[in-house]
Amino acid sequence: MTYCLGIITREGLVLAADCRTNAGYDQANVSRKLHPFVIPGQRALVTLTSGSLSCSQSVITLLQRDFAAGRGLAAVDNMYDAARVVGEQVRRVAEQDRASLERDNQQFNVHFILGGQIGHEPAELYLIYPQGNPLRASEDSPYLQIGESKYGRPILDRGVRFDATSLIQAVKYALISLGSTMRSNVAVGPPVDMAVYYANSLQLDHLRRFETEDRDFQRMQDQWDAALRKAVRYLPEVALQRPARGRSRANARRPQA
Repeated sequence: MTYCLGIITREGLVLAADCRTNAGYDQANVSRKLHPFVIPGQRALVTLTSGSLSCSQSVITLLQRDFAAGRGLAAVDNMYDAARVVGEQVRRVAEQDRASLERDNQQFNVHFILGGQIGHEPAELYLIYPQGNPLRASEDSPYLQIGESKYGRPILDRGVRFDATSLIQAVKYALISLGSTMRSNVAVGPPVDMAVYYANSLQLDHLRRFETEDRDFQRMQDQWDAALRKAVRYLPEVALQRPARGRSRANARRPQA
């Protein structure tokens, strides 16, 4: 299991993923799920992956091979075409591996998030499904999630706004969302990789890994927990009505006159 999310605001993009992978209940490993594709001054792209680790690694390998040769993500003119390139490689791996996986009752299950900017085109954020088709984040829905998304979604729904959320605030929302997911699901865990992209910079401005005992990450979670408990204390009181008291057992047995 994994959890990855991307947030887009007017100022840029935040992309983050945990690094825990599970091969059964007694085997937890660490594997990078955030992969940058950058040509400084020309394009800055980041992919996040969830689902079958072997299949997603195959897709990333194909994308990196083409990128190094000046093809694929290194050559497209806009983010939509970049999302289509990722989808093409997803379908290519599916054609190679789906039949053998399904013979052993295993699904071909990979999801990708792609975010970034190419040249003078606007920064965009996409989700690519296992079938290879892309979905773009919008100003009305300015974040995307893949993997174990339900625990980290409420804070994003309540807080993230394309126009009103700064990039620094988006970083905080992403960390709180990941922390909430890790608190509720042990299959999602540190370290956490994060990329921050400022619009029109055409370079990855910040790449950071938050390890298990990272002081900034732990302080963020502790302060969020304390702020939640404090907020609940100051919420308006709720009027509770006592249930109507029924007749006593003795009265219930007494015959009516």
